[in-house]
Amino acid sequence: MSEAVTRSAVTSSTGPGLLASLDPHLRGWLPRQRWFAGKGRPVTGFSLVSATELLPLGSRLGLLHLLVRAHQPPPAGAPSPSTSPGDCYQLLLGVRELLPPRLAHALIGHVQEGPLAGRTVYEALHDARLTTVLLEAIRGQVQLGEVRFEREAQDDTPWKPETSEELAPRLATAEQSNSSVVYGDTFILKLLRRVLPGVNPDLELPLALAREDCARVPAPVGWLRATPEESDAENDAESYLLGVLQPYLRGAVDGWELALRSLAKGEDFGREARALGRATAEVHTALTRALPTVTLGHAQLRPLVDGMTARLATTAQAVPALRPYEGALRSAFEALAQLATEGHTWVAQRVHGDLHLGQCLRIPDGDWSLIDFEGEPVKPLAERRLPHPVARDIAGMLRSFDYAAHAAPPPGRPPAPGWATACRAAYCTGYAEVAGYDPRTDPVLLRAYETDKAVYEVLYEARHRPDWLPVPMTAIRRLSAEAAR
Repeated sequence: MSEAVTRSAVTSSTGPGLLASLDPHLRGWLPRQRWFAGKGRPVTGFSLVSATELLPLGSRLGLLHLLVRAHQPPPAGAPSPSTSPGDCYQLLLGVRELLPPRLAHALIGHVQEGPLAGRTVYEALHDARLTTVLLEAIRGQVQLGEVRFEREAQDDTPWKPETSEELAPRLATAEQSNSSVVYGDTFILKLLRRVLPGVNPDLELPLALAREDCARVPAPVGWLRATPEESDAENDAESYLLGVLQPYLRGAVDGWELALRSLAKGEDFGREARALGRATAEVHTALTRALPTVTLGHAQLRPLVDGMTARLATTAQAVPALRPYEGALRSAFEALAQLATEGHTWVAQRVHGDLHLGQCLRIPDGDWSLIDFEGEPVKPLAERRLPHPVARDIAGMLRSFDYAAHAAPPPGRPPAPGWATACRAAYCTGYAEVAGYDPRTDPVLLRAYETDKAVYEVLYEARHRPDWLPVPMTAIRRLSAEAAR
């Protein structure tokens, strides 16, 4: 297989005219995808970052890998188009003459001109024959044009099942900002959709935790990167992480689903929340061993507080409902800055960066695992890799308990604030049992991070899910009252 794929990487079908011929089809298809970040703004054009044939496009079945920039008008207040190059997306396109009925739902379009004239293109991740190609390329550590498939040196046993069905691929159906393919009950391949050049924490942190033998995070088995022709292939800062292959946790259920089940049945979730707090602390402790920490004094904390304050001002301008609370919320950030002025310091370290119930998996034996260390996808990689106090992750989880409490009740029934309060307390108790530090003993720091997270939620919900805006606004009112005391 690798010989055929290597040959395909140097064929000419990805030459001039390819993107122009795909343009009208991508303009209709791309904005409909769950992972497309530019919803609500028209796509004005595309530019090609890289194109690689993973299977020859001239054969009956082809596989084309694209990195494409989608150009759009900037949102209000964002940089002008001259300074914003457009989001870069990873696309995997299957190419056939005729699309079989079983793949009709994956159709992107019938190409009329250019190197693919007369062919049909579709979302390749729905085609098991093509997703098998990706796994085989990782197993063989193949380089295909600008795309490199790599893996950890390890026992080959999981790669050699007794039957092909044991690694049969299926596309995960859960809504998410990326795409995942599960291979039997052995592997899961997470493919990033909106990609950036640079060191991505979604691979960096799990690899670091694997070196520390941290069992709370599935260790990467393999990954794929792209290095465009003009970039330095040896410089990770110029390559794009495209995907990470990890062990599949059979029978695992994510924390969000478990929490909603608990609420629906009227059951206590405190035991699970406490165990999740312990798991979070284990990951944080392992990260302090694996990677450097820094001390935040007044000078180091000032930019962090200024960033929180600026996000609040931007959100208040965009969401009128937030404006009555702006002064009280700002005081939560000012109180943190005042502590730093008085000489308080905090330890900052690498953290998960986007921790919530949906990023946690409980396997059947009751253990919790943390996944998806990508951080907040809308932020630059350099910002996602900055050290923070662990309060950032803890605040994210506390907000997630609030979200679950509001999401679960049937129509007409009030949310379950007592449930969220009990979960928040249990989570912090479990964290303290491992870390030796209860985050509630530093209320000013925790309140500042929780306030910043709630402000982020207000802007997100106002733009994308207005029906959900009351959830963070409930927290905004509570946090405003606490800050005013």
